[in-house]
Amino acid sequence: MVGTRGVPAAYGGFETAIEEVGRRLVTRGHQVRVYTRNAENRSREHLGMDIVHLPALPQKQLETLSHSALSSLHLLLRNRPDVAFLFNAANAPFLPMLRAARLPAALHMDGLEWKRSKWGGRGKAYYRWAEQFGVRQGDALIADAPGIADYYRHQFGVPTEMIRYGAPLLDEVPEGRVRGLGLTPGGYHLVVARFEPENHVLEIVEGYRRSSAAAPLVVVGSAPYSADYTRAISHAANGDPRIRLLGGVYDQGLLDALYFHALTYVHGHSVGGTNPSLLRAIGAGTPVIAYDVGFNREVLDEDGWFFSGADDIAGLFPRTESDPSAVVARGRRNRAQAARRFSWDDVATAYEDLALRLAAGDSIHSAAHRSRRRMDEWVG
Repeated sequence: MVGTRGVPAAYGGFETAIEEVGRRLVTRGHQVRVYTRNAENRSREHLGMDIVHLPALPQKQLETLSHSALSSLHLLLRNRPDVAFLFNAANAPFLPMLRAARLPAALHMDGLEWKRSKWGGRGKAYYRWAEQFGVRQGDALIADAPGIADYYRHQFGVPTEMIRYGAPLLDEVPEGRVRGLGLTPGGYHLVVARFEPENHVLEIVEGYRRSSAAAPLVVVGSAPYSADYTRAISHAANGDPRIRLLGGVYDQGLLDALYFHALTYVHGHSVGGTNPSLLRAIGAGTPVIAYDVGFNREVLDEDGWFFSGADDIAGLFPRTESDPSAVVARGRRNRAQAARRFSWDDVATAYEDLALRLAAGDSIHSAAHRSRRRMDEWVG
C-alpha cells in the first residue's frame, strides 16, 4: 500500500481504508505492507500489517510524490510483493517503474482533485495530466463511487474497479464527552470538514446565521493551506453565540461522540466520491443535510435534505428542529443503509479479489494504454 500517510490511521479516508482493509487481509492469511510517513508511532507492525517508515520532503507539492518515489524503489528492492496498490492519481508517474519490473499495480484515482481550490494552476494541470497518465499505465483503476467510475468511462473509455469505503457503525456512545463541551445530546447541528471552498463550510455558516435555528451549529475543521478562507469563516461566525468553531479534532473517540449525538450532520463536500465523513455520519444514525451533488445523493439514496447555497440551507435548520420524529426516522434509515451498502468486510473482499486477479495476470493496460481524454467535459 503506497502513496498515503499510512497507518495507524489518523488523517483521512485513504488511511482509514488501508487500516480497515489491511487488517482484514491479514486475518485472511495475506502479508500486507504499508508505507508510512511522518508517523509519531515508529512501530514496524500495526494490526498485523508490516509498516515501513520512509521520509518525505516537507512541502505541500512534493510531500506525497517524494515519499511515493522512495516507497516505489523500496518495494522493488526489498522483499518485492506480488501486487502494489497506489493511492492518489498524483502518484501515476511511478507506475512505469513498477511496470518495467513486471510488478502488477492498481491506482486508486480518488476524487476529482483538479477541481480542488487548494491547488493552483500548475497543481490542477498536473492532476489533469496524471489522470490520463494513470489510465494509460495502470493494470487496474479503482473508483470509490459510481460517479467517479462514470467519469473515467466518459472521459477515457476505460473500466474501473468500483470499490467503496466502509461505514463505521456506532450503536452506543457515552454522552459525557459531548456534555463536557457544553452541548446537549441530540441538540446541535454538526459540520466536520477541511476548510476549503469546495466543502462549502462558509455557505453553511452564513446560512445558519440567517436561520432561526435554536440548536447550536458545531463546526469541526481547519485549513492547513487556506488562511484566508479560515478568516472568512471566523468572520461569518463572529458575534453569533449559537456557532461553535472547535478547530481540528483528531481524537476519534470525541469525533464519534459528536457524530452520534448530533441532531443533524451537515455535509458540504462537492468534488469527492464516496466521502468518509458522510459515511461516518450515516453509520452513526445521524440524518444528513447535504450539498446537492450526485455523489451525495447516491450515497444517501436520496434520503436526506439537500442545499445548493446559503439561502436554501437557512430554511433547513429550523425545518429539522420542528419535526423531531422525521429526523429520528431518517437517521434510522441512514444507519440501516450504511450497514447494508457500506461494509468494510465487503470492501476488503473486493481488494482481495482484485489483488488475486492482478497477481494472476489480469490487466486493462493493453486496452487502455492509448486512451485519450475526450474534449467535451463530463457533467456528473
